[in-house]
Amino acid sequence: MQYATSLLPTTSNPVLRWLSNTLYRKNNLFLFLLLTPPLLWFGVVYLGSLFALLWQSFYTFDSFSMSVSNDLTLDNYRALFDATNLDIILRTLSMAITVTLACACIAFPIAYYMTRYGSRAERGFFYIAVMLPMWASYIVKTYAWTVILSQEGILYWGINHLGLSSALNHVLQLPAVGGNTLATSNLGRFMVFTYIWLPFMILPIQAALERVPTNLLQASADLGARPAQTFRKVLFPLVFPGVVAGSIFTFSLTLGDYIIPQLIGPSGLFIGTMVYTMQGSIGNMPLAAAFTVVPIVLIFIYLALAKRAGAFDAL
Repeated sequence: MQYATSLLPTTSNPVLRWLSNTLYRKNNLFLFLLLTPPLLWFGVVYLGSLFALLWQSFYTFDSFSMSVSNDLTLDNYRALFDATNLDIILRTLSMAITVTLACACIAFPIAYYMTRYGSRAERGFFYIAVMLPMWASYIVKTYAWTVILSQEGILYWGINHLGLSSALNHVLQLPAVGGNTLATSNLGRFMVFTYIWLPFMILPIQAALERVPTNLLQASADLGARPAQTFRKVLFPLVFPGVVAGSIFTFSLTLGDYIIPQLIGPSGLFIGTMVYTMQGSIGNMPLAAAFTVVPIVLIFIYLALAKRAGAFDAL
C-alpha cells in the first residue's frame, strides 16, 4: 500500500494534491466526472436536437402561405402513406436491401481469401486496397463515378471494345433497372452505392472469419462433408453475425444517403433527397421531419433483428 501510494503524482499545491487523492480513492466519482461531458453532449446536443426535429413533425404547414404553425397534427404522418410518398419510401428501402445483398456477395469471397489464403504481404495489400478508397472524399468519389458512367467514360469505352453495347442497351431497357444511360439509370446508382459502402461490409466479415477456428473446417472435411456442405453448415453460420454487422452499415448508410441519388440515376426521389427538398427548397419542415422518422424506425427494427442475430458481437 505504501509502494502504491508512492507512485501517485506529487504536487506542491495542496488543493491539487487533495483532489488527486480524492479521485484516486473514489473511483465512482472519477468515473462520473469523466463521463459527464460526453453524456451531456450526447443527451443535450445530439438527442435534444433530434427530439426537437421530431417534435416539428407534428407541426402544421400551410401550403398557401408557405408558413409553419405550432398547431399539432398527424397529417404529416398520414401524408407518408400517400401513393407518391410511399413510392419514395419503397424505392429507398428496395435500393438499401439490394445494395446490402450485393455488398455481402462481393465482400465474402474477398474477406475469405484475405483470411484463409492470403500471405502477409497479400493481406497488407488487400487492407490497403479496402481502406484506401475510404480516405478519399465521398463527394469526389461520387463525382468521379458520374464521369465513369457517362457515355464518354471509361466504362462505355470498355463495353464498346468488348462488343457488349447491345447487351447493355437491353439491360437499360428493363423497367426497374434501366435508363437512357448508365449515369441516369438505377443500375448505375446501384453500382455507385455498392462501390462506396463495400469496405464497410468487407471488414466485419473479415474479422468474423478470423475468429473461426481452422480445425473446425478440417474436421468437417474429415467427416466427409463436401465444401458446399462445410460452407452451409459450419462456416456461414459462424460468420453470419459478421455479415449482419456489415449490413448494418450498408443498409443504414444507403437508407439515409441523399447525395448519390441527386447526382446519379433517374429523377425519382429518395428519402434523403425528399427531406432535403422539403426542408431546403419548399420549407415544409414538418413533412421533412416526418420523413426522417421513417429511416429511424426502419434502422431501429433492423438493429433489433441484428442484435438477435449476434451482430454486435462481431463489431
